[in-house]
Amino acid sequence: MNQNNSETKIIVLGGLGEVGKNMYCLMHEDEIIIIDAGISFAEEELLGIDYVLPDYTFLKQNEDKIKALIITHGHEDHIGAIPFLLQAVNIPAIYAPNQAKQLIAIKLEDRNIRYDNLYSYTDKDVLKTKHFEIQFFKMTHSIPDSHGIYLKTVNGSVITTGDFKFDLTPIGPMADLQKIVHLGEDGVDLLIADSTNALNEGMSISESKVDNALNSVFDKYANNRILIATFASNIYRLKHIIETCYKHNRKVCVFGRSMDNNIKISIEGGYINHKEIIITPDEAKSLKPSEVCILCTGSQGEPLAALSRMADGTFRQVSLRPDDIVIFSSSAIPGNQLSISRTINKLYLKGIKVLTTDSLRELHTSGHANEEELKLMIRLAKPKYLMPFHGDYRMLKKHANIGQACGIPKENTFVLRNGEMLILKDHVITKAKETVPGDDIYVDGNRVGEVGSVVLKDRKIMSNDGILVVIANIDMKKRNLLIKPNITTRGFIMVNENEELIHEIENVSEKTIIESLKTRDGINDIKAKITNDLIPFIEEKTGRRPIILPVIIDVQR
Repeated sequence: MNQNNSETKIIVLGGLGEVGKNMYCLMHEDEIIIIDAGISFAEEELLGIDYVLPDYTFLKQNEDKIKALIITHGHEDHIGAIPFLLQAVNIPAIYAPNQAKQLIAIKLEDRNIRYDNLYSYTDKDVLKTKHFEIQFFKMTHSIPDSHGIYLKTVNGSVITTGDFKFDLTPIGPMADLQKIVHLGEDGVDLLIADSTNALNEGMSISESKVDNALNSVFDKYANNRILIATFASNIYRLKHIIETCYKHNRKVCVFGRSMDNNIKISIEGGYINHKEIIITPDEAKSLKPSEVCILCTGSQGEPLAALSRMADGTFRQVSLRPDDIVIFSSSAIPGNQLSISRTINKLYLKGIKVLTTDSLRELHTSGHANEEELKLMIRLAKPKYLMPFHGDYRMLKKHANIGQACGIPKENTFVLRNGEMLILKDHVITKAKETVPGDDIYVDGNRVGEVGSVVLKDRKIMSNDGILVVIANIDMKKRNLLIKPNITTRGFIMVNENEELIHEIENVSEKTIIESLKTRDGINDIKAKITNDLIPFIEEKTGRRPIILPVIIDVQR
């Protein structure tokens, strides 16, 4: 390794103050290593937005320094932004665990992006560049091939956990505690650790307990058709659902493209067995209710997901029956509670029995570490410094407090914001005064970064107060208004039921236009005056502020 003792920078582009959009990088002189490239899904107030990305400005400005993108695991909040990143920045190589590599390949194929430098790694591999030595260690999460990463530079070492939990009876492999201890004994300067469940006390429930709970449900409702909604990305949950169906002589019918893709990749990778029990919808129709289990998307109440459409009665391939049993084997992502409640209420209206984590606690467990597991990670790695990562600020702050309880000095814990950075030099870490752009970038259909806060504000106004269009025909040469302005609205008021108000708006618009024509105003000035005069008038009359769109047509005779 190069012995130049320049600073090593840890730069966070996403994943702080939020659950999702994970992305950060380490830079030493002329080399940048990027860790993860995730998206977050738009919340309800981001009207029309599909995804939210990190700001790639820093990477564009330092494109020639990028050596590799390294992926910890295959969840969307860690790989979902890769197609957008590759179209914005040149990435010489992507290294990912096998499961994540396959998911990335499908993602790129779906978007017709050719990329030839996608490689897989295992916990036995070591990557070396001029300034970095990189090792990997297995971690337990809800998807196979989840890894933590150890990065060593001349200034010191950094461990990032990726998403993890410590499960002593997992469905998949256990976390490699021995390797974490070994790395800790060699000396770890900075631990960057998952904070998602920092607010939860104790240890998380073992995935094997969920397996036991599912077996009990299958025993109890042996004569009913069972439908299970869960996260398509929770591969170990999918694995033991299929194994439970195999034990109870049920076939599995899968609905949801993402779930179908994940199961196929997992079967090819050897993570899921018993592919012979997976059947088509047509085959499922010929079976008794006790012989089939429907596995579907829609655990978060997504309107277009399979379960939501079944609940609405608009899913052609499956009609729900009153004696069906629907299991929600998932927890609610913050912000989705209302959508989930709507779906559950629709199911109850059909007379269907619904089982959730509220009614049977062990139908789901998180893939993220609770408080005691975070303490264990700190004790194993023995870091000098702690940077909580992947969580909103109360989670990050609680994780920092957990670190302090485990003996890390308060001044050695860093609760940062996106765009901030740390400096590692001679095994000492300080917070840099320098920052990089850390804003959210919105994806609206095929448009990336074109929709900003101003457009979103207008969309919010339109969704709440509607839009009002003023159409006026004028003769600019003679400075005449040719006909009374025409008023059209959408989402504001019903024109037929508010004729008097519409007439008043016409009069205000007419007066404004005539006065503007007298003062020799141009068309843009006339539009501005119409808007300025109508906003306070309409707000006084209705208490609402619709978007005003004046349309001025110059009809020269």
